[in-house]
Amino acid sequence: MKKIILSCLGLLLVAGSFAQTEIEKVKETVNKGDIEGHIHFLADDLLKGRKTGTPENKIAAAYLANAFRSYGVNPNPKTGDYYQKVPLKKTEAPEPMFLSFDGKEYKYKIVMNPARLKTTTQAIFLGYGMESDYKGKDVSKKFVVVRAGSEQSPGIRSAFGLRRQKEALAKANGALGVLELMDVDKGMWSRVEHWMSGPRLELVTDEVKKDDLSFGYAWLLDEGGKMAAQFEESPTATVKVDMLPSKSEIITTQNVIGVVEGSDPVLKNEYIIYSAHYDHVGIGDPDANGDNIYNGARDNAVGTTTVLSMAENLARYPTKRSALFIMFTAEEEGLLGSKYYVENPVLPLEQMVYCFNSDNGGYNDTSLTTIIGLTRTTAEKNIIDASAAFGLMAIEDPAPEQGLFDRSDNVHFASKGIPAPTFSMGFSSFDGDVTKYYHQPGDHADSMDYDYLLKFFSAYVLAGRKIGNDNTTPFWVSGDKYEEAGKALYSKE
Repeated sequence: MKKIILSCLGLLLVAGSFAQTEIEKVKETVNKGDIEGHIHFLADDLLKGRKTGTPENKIAAAYLANAFRSYGVNPNPKTGDYYQKVPLKKTEAPEPMFLSFDGKEYKYKIVMNPARLKTTTQAIFLGYGMESDYKGKDVSKKFVVVRAGSEQSPGIRSAFGLRRQKEALAKANGALGVLELMDVDKGMWSRVEHWMSGPRLELVTDEVKKDDLSFGYAWLLDEGGKMAAQFEESPTATVKVDMLPSKSEIITTQNVIGVVEGSDPVLKNEYIIYSAHYDHVGIGDPDANGDNIYNGARDNAVGTTTVLSMAENLARYPTKRSALFIMFTAEEEGLLGSKYYVENPVLPLEQMVYCFNSDNGGYNDTSLTTIIGLTRTTAEKNIIDASAAFGLMAIEDPAPEQGLFDRSDNVHFASKGIPAPTFSMGFSSFDGDVTKYYHQPGDHADSMDYDYLLKFFSAYVLAGRKIGNDNTTPFWVSGDKYEEAGKALYSKE
């Protein structure tokens, strides 16, 4: 009789579990106390801004790995632990560089590739410095002067992505170096200069393993494009360059990875990636209060905690599809952790049907969730409905001029063809309380609205559950920039 009673109780418990609604499952695991605990720890002064390559960054990674372990999330299938090692080349800040054109010193410059060069030679203007610009031009033992980015995508953001390509072209044509003209205002220039003033990190590849002390690369402030206009009229000048190399070393940082298997015998072979970066910018210039620790509560302890909330929920209540959780390192160094991951995935990329990234600068509207790329995938309704279930309205990126889709880790997955929006706290414009805290020492854990965050986290978890249980596999909407890459990845016609 005792066995019969226990069996009946077990059946009732199982039946009760099935009877739970999706919203009830979310509410059971997402609570304000856990949210506050995670964010306060990750944004504590003791972690000194979680800068990549520091012991404090490793402490944050260990905290995340132990959270996965405590939830019952499975470890990285390739390593058996919760880490993916990411090798980086760390180069110390370059020495000051002397530069003059036709005998006149040029002061506003940032050394990108420090070399041992002391020379007076010719500088020649080559447009954007792309392959076609070199045709019929002799640049041997000269410096090449180019505009930032490309004709299709001019500006400082594109300059980051094209630097290696421009460097390779200049080297192949025998140039001594590249001087790239940045048409930005002095405010933006100061931010970039500050960001580049410390040690620099880049992924270890064959082309960056060894220092090239014979080739220099520098960015020059060209506010209003005046210098480029002068070079258009007169494409050559005498340039004097005095540059010294910097010390470098190979260091190791880590992505944090966990897996939860899906409940459906077929759909469990498809994975939803839940991702966020956990690094921030470390210690920098003090603010008016003397605070010099850039805690990064919004950016991105919030996003990191979003993924922890998802992991805890799915470990208890798996969806039909499987889940891959990735916490990226070195996002603030140029999306390096996610770039390394897509080139070294722990599971086949063609099984990853969606990447639900979470990244934040700040918020200025607590009635919203702002999803960068909301309307670009077929999971739009799932996200809108999940937000509405917790009293929030989901909106598309209200500031497309900021290029936010291409400024977070999701873009590396999108470029491979995986639908990949970014779930962010509510902002109706990229100003006000967003820019007030974005990359500022005042981005503290105690400066946020946790009643709003409870709704925000709940909406993310419910959206993930809806996408993970949807019988229709999500994809890009027709005509999207990354649709063809998706068709190639998933062998769609």
